[in-house]
Amino acid sequence: MTLRCLILLMAVGIPGFAQETGVPAVPGWFLTWHDEFDGTTVDLSKWTPDDRNLHKNNELQHYRPDDVIVKDGILTLRSQAREFQGQPYTSGLVDSRGKFYQAHGKFEARVKVPKGKVLWPAFWLLPEDASWPPEIDIMEFLGHIPNIVNMTLHSPGPGGKTTQHKDFFGPYFPKDFHTFCVEWEPDEMRFFVDGKQRAAYKEHLPDKSHFIILNMAVGGDWPGNPDDPKVFPAKFEIDYVR
Repeated sequence: MTLRCLILLMAVGIPGFAQETGVPAVPGWFLTWHDEFDGTTVDLSKWTPDDRNLHKNNELQHYRPDDVIVKDGILTLRSQAREFQGQPYTSGLVDSRGKFYQAHGKFEARVKVPKGKVLWPAFWLLPEDASWPPEIDIMEFLGHIPNIVNMTLHSPGPGGKTTQHKDFFGPYFPKDFHTFCVEWEPDEMRFFVDGKQRAAYKEHLPDKSHFIILNMAVGGDWPGNPDDPKVFPAKFEIDYVR
């Protein structure tokens, strides 16, 4: 059984809560929400599987609930080469909109990303009030650049929007599971990969409650167009979110 869990608020801990959930205690934080994906279906009290086209970045997928799979303690978001409502691919997306929001705290997921051009898995946060920006991208990954992850904060700022961004050059990420985390405090936002801090931002920090999103986009302005049909089907695997 893999260690799991996380979204946490910095505060005095709630005695026994972490032990009762089976989630290891994290010094200085207490657990407010988590999913270990131990069932056989997605927990609809925590997540909504998306069912729509999203053309925001000229992406090529239609998100379908049947591409959201829970099995053997893992949430899998699957991308397939199949046409649906005018899109050439389907894929998976879940979010906690309307079910869980939090401002500040520690948000963490343990995930395994796939290799392949056009694959664009992400773990990110958007505001409860549907405004944009802000947007907190805890982890974005492009499948054709397998040793880089991206950590980005989009915020209101001069000219309407400001972006703070850092690439982390690490191992060959598709080989195994890795943890990605943000510690979001009123005066600083720190990003971690496998427990080590890799970025920190102190300006234009949001203070609104945010919900969680996990998805795998296909194509679009950033990753480009497919060039190898053998990439599909592809899997973005999530061990836990806390």
